[in-house]
Amino acid sequence: MLSRTHSFTPVGIDAQAVEVEVDLRSGGQESFTIIVGLPDAAVKESKERLFSAITNAGYAFPRLRTLINLAPADIKKQGPVFDLPMAVGILAALGQVPPPADHSHAFIGELALDGSVRPVKGALAAALASRDAGFRKLVVPRENADEAALVPGIEVHPVGSLAEAAHLLQAPALFDPHEIDRDALFVRARNYDVDFVDVRGQEHAKRAIEVAVAGGHNVLMVGPPGAGKTMLARRVPTIMPEMTLEEAVETTKIHSVRGLLGPDQPLIATRPFRAPHHTISDAGLIGGGMLIEPGEVSLSHNGVLFLDEFPEFTRRALEVLRQPLEDGKVTISRASGTLTFPARFMLIAAMNPCPCGYLGHPTKRCSCFPQQVVRYRTKVSGPLLDRIDLHIEMPAVEYRDLAARPAGEGSAALRARCQQARQRQLSRFAGTKTRCNAHMTSAALNEFCALDESARDVLKMAITDLGFSARAYDRVLRVSRTIADLAGSDCVRAEHVLEAVQYRALDRKYWDA
Repeated sequence: MLSRTHSFTPVGIDAQAVEVEVDLRSGGQESFTIIVGLPDAAVKESKERLFSAITNAGYAFPRLRTLINLAPADIKKQGPVFDLPMAVGILAALGQVPPPADHSHAFIGELALDGSVRPVKGALAAALASRDAGFRKLVVPRENADEAALVPGIEVHPVGSLAEAAHLLQAPALFDPHEIDRDALFVRARNYDVDFVDVRGQEHAKRAIEVAVAGGHNVLMVGPPGAGKTMLARRVPTIMPEMTLEEAVETTKIHSVRGLLGPDQPLIATRPFRAPHHTISDAGLIGGGMLIEPGEVSLSHNGVLFLDEFPEFTRRALEVLRQPLEDGKVTISRASGTLTFPARFMLIAAMNPCPCGYLGHPTKRCSCFPQQVVRYRTKVSGPLLDRIDLHIEMPAVEYRDLAARPAGEGSAALRARCQQARQRQLSRFAGTKTRCNAHMTSAALNEFCALDESARDVLKMAITDLGFSARAYDRVLRVSRTIADLAGSDCVRAEHVLEAVQYRALDRKYWDA
């Protein structure tokens, strides 16, 4: 007695189709179940769940030698997603349910001992893979229905138990596919809980953040504790261009694979904001592990990665940021294989001016020795600093700013200006892979950042008098181009370069003094 069902196993942020073959034969023992095809521990343990789930659902478990093969056999099978397809395969082999026609149904779901179906990770990836593989229907746990229904072109059928899945095969006409209004869901999920209007004082820093978002630049904020660095960083996503539906689905798929979607959050329609602790490992930051899962740089794809206490991260963790910052993706190689994850994010880093945090504070005394200050600052390497366009100094907030009522611009007004500047850049770089000023090539810099004589004089002063390094030259040009875009100017003028020079604090001579 042989039956076949189909399911999917996660591979990175995608899913791979798996054929579940069940063969029942008379053997030397009453009941003996073997699962082959490179199953991991969670899959191997499913044979114990299968017995209880099938019998408690009111069906007979075969008193035969049961062989379950997961094909292709050279791909590691992960997680409990195969519980439901294996159980359906056993029932089909026994003739208790009609066998699914070829490419008609695919199944994912974990079984509880009472026969109910529990949600699984990666339902969106499985739905995308199911559609691409030509399946007409995907049977999923009820809690994963909205997430899977985001994918057009495939019928999604939610079930709450093994008995309901069996009934679906016995009487398919009684079950309607689960449908959602993707556009309406997308609109409802686009609201943020914070707004830039809440930020008091720090007008210079707020302007710098606006410039950074308008051009897609990375930012390093330097200031004492309580200056508002974290508060500003958390509001950066609110002024970034609104996500498209395609970006939302792409972002949701990454979070779904990691099991980070909330029960009432089938779609992520706001820019992600990730703020890992400085004790995170390099694998946690860029991804990896035995199963090669995406890390924080991929979870912040299309959004913001905020690294507070920047110098306190390990040197190894900081250095692995260089590839995603440069390429917008990260490639991870392990003995089990090589996977590439998307990682196009905006980096917002924050640090104190010294270990105690109060160097230059107007009222509090710094307790650090000069050698400690130099050692603290040099924890951030030159190659990494080279990939951060704006260095913002944030002084302590004065009482009059704290006591004043919020009177600054809200996120909507700032986002509108940033969106307009991004549109200018998209038009300028049409037909190329470049999407914003931060990613301009050397050739693009020469073509789109031509300076008049006064602007060249300002840049010359920055290089000679202020001690700017050669690596800062291109960064200043890119930021100047963004400031010109915000001003609606087709050419880069002296005032644009002057403002850009202000955002290179760590390149000035006095920083190392």
